[in-house]
Amino acid sequence: MKEITFINRNKKRWEKFEAQLQKVSYINPDDLADQFIQLTDDLAFARTYYPKSKTQAYLNALSQKTHQEIYRNKREKGSRIPSFFAFELPLVLKSARPYFLISLLVFMAAWALGAASALTDDSFLRVILGDDYVNMTLDNIEKGDPMAVYSQIGEMPMFIGITLNNVYVSFYVFLWGLLTPVGALLQIFRNGVMVGAFQAFFYHKNLLGVSTYAIMIHGTLELSAIVLAGGAGIILGKYLLFPGTYPRKDSFIYGVKKGVKIMIGLVPVFIVAGFLEGFVTRYYNSMETGTNILIIALSLAFIVWYFFIYPIKVYNKYISKTQEE
Repeated sequence: MKEITFINRNKKRWEKFEAQLQKVSYINPDDLADQFIQLTDDLAFARTYYPKSKTQAYLNALSQKTHQEIYRNKREKGSRIPSFFAFELPLVLKSARPYFLISLLVFMAAWALGAASALTDDSFLRVILGDDYVNMTLDNIEKGDPMAVYSQIGEMPMFIGITLNNVYVSFYVFLWGLLTPVGALLQIFRNGVMVGAFQAFFYHKNLLGVSTYAIMIHGTLELSAIVLAGGAGIILGKYLLFPGTYPRKDSFIYGVKKGVKIMIGLVPVFIVAGFLEGFVTRYYNSMETGTNILIIALSLAFIVWYFFIYPIKVYNKYISKTQEE
């Protein structure tokens, strides 16, 4: 690669980071470490192919400055957790929006396919959900309580069990990204088909409204988080499959860090979803319709605000401001 090509390909990123480094209080240690990895890769490349050039001198100076900042900020402050959710995670979420959208589109397409398949083929539902679950639900419908599955065990055991299961499912979807983005998308597709078939079953029994109220009290957060976990899995596979100008190992490590941050951010969402499923969903039939709708609306508003709107505000407040200055 000619030196001018190397410079043109990476110049904007170097200048952007150099400007951010002037406002180092806005950059957390992990981000500095990520940048340092990229800079040292560039520096190694420049030393190999453009020794004693101005490019190599520039990258060497910038790497040294970054190294100093890493060690100056090595001791983390007690406010790391609030800082993570208020600043660090939102910036990752902003860059991940295209992958979240892909995950959502695949999930909705699978949902529609699952619903259509269940409505046209009675055996499809049993293949997807299993005979035991279908037979149990049919018995509950005959007893007049179609959503009895949500009240079969105590609140606390159900809360703990559901929360742990949801966290497991989300990380399972995420780790399938190790098989390239297609792996994560396959798991999102599978979950979408199951939900679509489940809803079609209740539609066939003229209970779609009842099932939707019961499911979406907790499902708004739960299903949204699974879709977002799918986006994190796509990121994991993307950085593994398409390393760009960086060594595949370094690119993969960078993708893992981004994906894990998203997954950590989803854990509180699953905890709240588990609480709703364990303590609230079982009372869906005795609550006012307005209360059910309010819980669903507040859950959806939170997902849209924190995972899509707030990250833009954080980016505009800190990063864009830094670039302008």
